[in-house]
Order: sequence, then C-alpha cells, then structure tokens
Amino acid sequence: QVQLVESGGGLVQGGGSLRLSCAASGNIFRINTMGWYRQAPGMERELVTTITSTGTTNYADSVKGRFTISRDNAKNTVYLQMNSLKPEDTAVYYCNLRYTELGSRGLRDRDYWGQGTQVTVSS
Repeated sequence: QVQLVESGGGLVQGGGSLRLSCAASGNIFRINTMGWYRQAPGMERELVTTITSTGTTNYADSVKGRFTISRDNAKNTVYLQMNSLKPEDTAVYYCNLRYTELGSRGLRDRDYWGQGTQVTVSS
C-alpha cells in the first residue's frame, strides 16, 4: 500500500511564509497528479493547487500569485510554498495523490490522501 508523509505546517503571522512537503512511497507504478487541498473550520474541503507529472499546474483564485506548487519526481515529493499568508489561509492542508498501481489485474488508477497538517495564520 501507499503512504504519504506531510510536514511543514505551523503557526505564522500574517504576511509570513511556510513551506509544506509531501513524500509518497509504496506500491506506486506511476504518479499522475499530486496536489494540495485545505479545510478551514466550519468549511468544506477545497482545492488549493495541483501539478501533473509533466509539470502542468492549476491554482485556486484565492491563492494565485501567493502559493507555488512544485515537485521532485526522483523523490516522489511535492511542495507547497506559501507566501504572503493571510488569516483566511488558516486550515488543515491535505496532500492528495492520484497514481497508477500495478496489481494482479493490471494497471489501476487510484486516489490517496495524507493525514493533513495544520496551518494557522494569526492577524
């Protein structure tokens, strides 16, 4: 099975920066897409950003120009650089993995979620 290890969350003042990382391991034949989602108190989980294996990215309008997603394919790791943080960025951030698994029935696309890391931005 697969495992996602998230790190980098914490407490920061408004205007500050944080860098999250997410490392994938396990029975992964091919990583298709990795991304970040977040869930604020009392809110539904929402898309923050994604990146494909070839480097195509997309961002939520609320984070464009402030957040940057990148990946290290050799390490199966994705990063989220967060700058100019605002209190409304406060949330639990979840790493998402869309990958292809090689099993007894051949190739199968699957989804997997990290455990989440808390990001808190004070005023």
